[in-house]
Amino acid sequence: MSRKNYGDLKPPERLLLGAGPSNIDPRVLRALTLPIVEHLDPYFTEVMNETVELLRYAFRTNNRLALPISGSGSAGMESAVCNIIEKDDEAIVCVNGFFGERISEMVQRCGGKSIEVRSEWGKTIESELVEDSLANSNAKAVFIVHAETSTGILQPLKKISTIAHEYDALLIVDTVTSLGGCELSIDDWGIDLCFSASQKCLSCPPGLAPITANEKAINTIRSRKTKVQSWYLDLSTIEKYWSENNRAYHHTAPILLVYALREGLRILYEERLENRWARHKENIQMLVEGLEDIGLEIYTDKAHICPSIAAVKVPEGVKDEEVRRRLREEYNITISGGLGALKEKIWRIGLMGINSNRKNVVLVLEALKSALKKEGYSKSN
Repeated sequence: MSRKNYGDLKPPERLLLGAGPSNIDPRVLRALTLPIVEHLDPYFTEVMNETVELLRYAFRTNNRLALPISGSGSAGMESAVCNIIEKDDEAIVCVNGFFGERISEMVQRCGGKSIEVRSEWGKTIESELVEDSLANSNAKAVFIVHAETSTGILQPLKKISTIAHEYDALLIVDTVTSLGGCELSIDDWGIDLCFSASQKCLSCPPGLAPITANEKAINTIRSRKTKVQSWYLDLSTIEKYWSENNRAYHHTAPILLVYALREGLRILYEERLENRWARHKENIQMLVEGLEDIGLEIYTDKAHICPSIAAVKVPEGVKDEEVRRRLREEYNITISGGLGALKEKIWRIGLMGINSNRKNVVLVLEALKSALKKEGYSKSN
């Protein structure tokens, strides 16, 4: 049998303006090339300590528990669900997109009862519906997505937080697409447990899921009747590995990914949160105005467009995949199509982290205009 010749990896250099991942900041790439040490090496434990400090800054929290789960954003989501939900627990799950539906599925897989509060995709969840569901249930928690990646909607949280706590329910929030790009304040907004991901507005590689929990959430986990279903995602044991005092082995952390996250968070710290939020907001507005100038229709409620991702309707007579193929092959630009019910109906254009700048807005608009023209689209269509 002849031996196959496996050549060097030569991936194309694409501008990633989709729903994530974003392009990696050069400083973060450099961090990935630094020497690896053992996962309990004193040098690495100091890196862990600094990563926790920087995560607290990014989340705007004083929570003792703030750490990156070793896994994707979905691992963070599953950790949040499986740590809180036990068999027969009731939970309010706000569903206005693909990822709200995923949370609902996870609640059910944990044996809980998912009481769904639904809104049309592209619209925000109404706080009155959440209150009505809480008043007619014994819900332990309210789960909600801050920035719904599938639709580009940014969900207001303050009122829902107040309502959840009036009914003594935990507020658990998905910030996968908002952390580091959209205004977020865990402590001020009364968020009890929050999870995110490394590969979007933090401009790091996929593979880590920042998560934070306050004492109320931690006490809920510690007072469970049964053990957390997942050994690997059990926060009560993971927190011991990330604790500065009495650190205990849990698993072999992805050391180079932690280096990368620490650097991505350091870049955020240097820019300052308020400046980062303002940059994302300004650039998404420029993108939205440019898309409308082309004659395209924004899918999302314009009063609540997420500063890190915009969803736009695919025009009648235009093939979704063909336009995205042209962008990818002719311009090396990646944008995302729709998920679930929105497959082939919308494009999702992300301006996240390092990719949120005016140059990229101009590039994607010009490339999109060219691709649409080749598909026979004109503004007068």
